[in-house]
Amino acid sequence: MATTNRDYYDVLGVPRGASEDEIKRAFRRLARELHPDVNRDDPSAEERFKEVAEAYRVLGDPETREVYDRYGAEGLRGSPGPDFSDFSDFGSFQDLFDAFLGGDIFGRRGPRRQPGEDVLAAVEITFVESAKAAERDLDLDLLAVCETCSGSGGRPGTRMDRCTRCDGQGQLRQVTRSAFGQFVRAVVCPECRGEGSVPAERCATCGGAGRMRRTTTVHVDIPAGIADGQRLRLPSRGQAGEAGSPPGDLFVEVRVAPDPRFVRDGLDVVTVVRVPVTAAMTGTTVTVPTLDGETALTLSAGTQPHAEHVLRGKGFPAIQRRGRGNQRVLVEVVVPRVEHGEARELVDRLAEHIGDATEDGGDDGLFGRIRNVFR
Repeated sequence: MATTNRDYYDVLGVPRGASEDEIKRAFRRLARELHPDVNRDDPSAEERFKEVAEAYRVLGDPETREVYDRYGAEGLRGSPGPDFSDFSDFGSFQDLFDAFLGGDIFGRRGPRRQPGEDVLAAVEITFVESAKAAERDLDLDLLAVCETCSGSGGRPGTRMDRCTRCDGQGQLRQVTRSAFGQFVRAVVCPECRGEGSVPAERCATCGGAGRMRRTTTVHVDIPAGIADGQRLRLPSRGQAGEAGSPPGDLFVEVRVAPDPRFVRDGLDVVTVVRVPVTAAMTGTTVTVPTLDGETALTLSAGTQPHAEHVLRGKGFPAIQRRGRGNQRVLVEVVVPRVEHGEARELVDRLAEHIGDATEDGGDDGLFGRIRNVFR
């Protein structure tokens, strides 16, 4: 039975003459400290709780405690008892605490009502809206509190009677047999939903459920700078909970429609402009689409393919932070095919006039241009 070499009294931090109440209070205090909600970043909490639970299992029972006090851990070996390495029969740590203490780890007695379920919805916005902020109204089919009975489940003005199934306790006792032995834990009474009482007459609108489905319009404010696939959390806008319990949350997944003019790269926007080879040779002014509308961009003579021009502050704003990205404009030089006729003669004459320009790689050189393309 024993799986730890430490003295059980030391594990619980109590003297050997401690009373049953002192042992129970010590276990409750340690279990509260080891609860996963308190130790999210401590994977060793589970192992420590096993050790504490083993000590409490022995010292919390007068018979096993007497054997332990008289013969030590050796006196417990071979006796029937729990294997504390197996948690598979319990759904969560809280189930373990309920099994040992018969109530909530933080001292609350009675059933724990389930809050309403969370809801996931989706909304689509344009590429420009994702940079400028947007608003949407969603029509959702949700469980809402019954307006007639305000969630009580009873006809307005009717009396409340003691629940006969749980005898007004709000909970039923459930026996669990596992490697820990036999435990009795409390579950919410399905008849009264943990209230301990039921209405003498059920609400005609919701049939006594206290909740009913209703189409609800939810207004969603979408912040500027949001990216495709990000989710917004709207607290307490999900399904209504059972009587006395809070509603769930609404999560809205934002889907940004693609725009053929733009590509997002972090906070930057990338745009490609096409110019004829002759315009790239002599220089030109092109119109560039931006998130704020069109703007003019002057290209100098001798602009090379894949040259990059940066428009400062024309990108996406940072959510909940200052600053804004840039817009990177990549130049695509369009080279036509010229094979025969007068056009070919003109091109040949032009080539003789301007000479061999293959060595002119621009300011960045060949590898610099490649680096810009694959940035």
